[in-house]
Amino acid sequence: MGIVAGLDSSAEFTRIVVCDTDTGAVLRQGYAAHPGEPKAVDVDPQTWLLSLGEAAAGGLLEGVEAIGVSAQQHGLVPLDAQGGLVRPALVRNDKRAQVAAADLVESLGGRQAWAEAVGSVPGAGQAVAKLRWLARTEPENAQRVAMVLQPHDWLVWQLLGRPARRTTDRGAASGTGYWSVGTGMYRPDLVELALGHQAVLPEVLGPSDAAGITPEGLLVSAGTGETMAAAFGLGLGPGDAVVSLGASGSVMAVHHEALADPSGMITSFADATGMYLPVVSTSNAVRALRGTAEMLGVESLEELSALALKSTPGASGLVLLPYLEGERTPNLPHTAGTLSGLRRESMKPEHLARAAFEGMLCALTDAMDVLRGRGVEVRRVFLLGAAAALPAVQAFAPALFGAQVVVPQPADYAALGAARQAAWALGVARGTLSPAAPPAWQGAVAQILEPGEELSVGQAVRQQYVATREQIHPGAFTA
Repeated sequence: MGIVAGLDSSAEFTRIVVCDTDTGAVLRQGYAAHPGEPKAVDVDPQTWLLSLGEAAAGGLLEGVEAIGVSAQQHGLVPLDAQGGLVRPALVRNDKRAQVAAADLVESLGGRQAWAEAVGSVPGAGQAVAKLRWLARTEPENAQRVAMVLQPHDWLVWQLLGRPARRTTDRGAASGTGYWSVGTGMYRPDLVELALGHQAVLPEVLGPSDAAGITPEGLLVSAGTGETMAAAFGLGLGPGDAVVSLGASGSVMAVHHEALADPSGMITSFADATGMYLPVVSTSNAVRALRGTAEMLGVESLEELSALALKSTPGASGLVLLPYLEGERTPNLPHTAGTLSGLRRESMKPEHLARAAFEGMLCALTDAMDVLRGRGVEVRRVFLLGAAAALPAVQAFAPALFGAQVVVPQPADYAALGAARQAAWALGVARGTLSPAAPPAWQGAVAQILEPGEELSVGQAVRQQYVATREQIHPGAFTA
């Protein structure tokens, strides 16, 4: 038995879990918010170290033998030739870089060219778009950039005492826009396309590799991005998908190969184990529920859920296409939502409430079907986000998704994934674990929901939704 720690430095806070190496049982936990403006897009990386120190106070890391680092993915830390910070780190899905991302898409020849080159189409959050924004708006700073890191890379480098060697992992690298998921290699030409000149990029470590040893003798694993760490912490494997219910939504699955998608709907990430995480995102999820609640004068999503459960499957023929902010999947950026099937008998609050839940879940099933259409198997669906606890979501999701639904209890899954990676690297270093197999930790405590006898009903609701979508937006998924 040993003790390892997992550190998750998210956009707003640091969480640390200290775990048993054999079982993954959480022994101690620490938390601290990052100092400064919570929603800032220009951030001094030193604030990450300050919150790390606060979260680890009181002897939290006493006896720990290895640590893994997870961190926010939409981040760029630009360094000069001496390793000094050129300017504050650029973080989050910074809308300032939207034009820069569009410029890059055009410069390489379109969405298909990018999808084939690296597995994703540039978005404002990616490092490659931030580099282009820097080159266009702060050319003097851009000229000084000699080395490019992401938040997790920078934190690992700091923990190790700022050695000459800088590292990252394939998971974090796959979100930059200049590392090819298909080949597992950097595309320095895309860095030059964005920045205007070459920059040194961190070495990409394997899933069970160690980045080094701290001055205090602590082994530091490769680390990874938050998405990959959370997937590892949840214990996802082939056949598993994750549906995230935020204001927008996403469907992510574990797959054995990288998927190049000419349409750009699939973003291919590498995971923290050697597999891949193709993701399809929607622009609208819980925002459709909140909008419906406001329209009906309902004060909470819990009340909207109770109202929806008073209706019947198919909402008396009412169908909501929840494209309230335009839509990414299908690619309809300038469209609006549609409420169809209005009849005298369907114009009741409970039917509109149910149509909102069914519309949100059917839109996410559309996203899931994009992955299924490319050969991705989905047997279990992990449902994440506060809305996953709503009774209407839990009642409708299994039949609409056509799969077992798993609702994990809230936990620091990214930090747990980082700790599990640390245990893996420690075991490999000591010869007690294989580089091919991570430690078999206990799975997430979860509620299991089966489609059961409702499967055929869910299929009928789904067909009603698809028929409406095809009538309003014909060929949206084949254009």
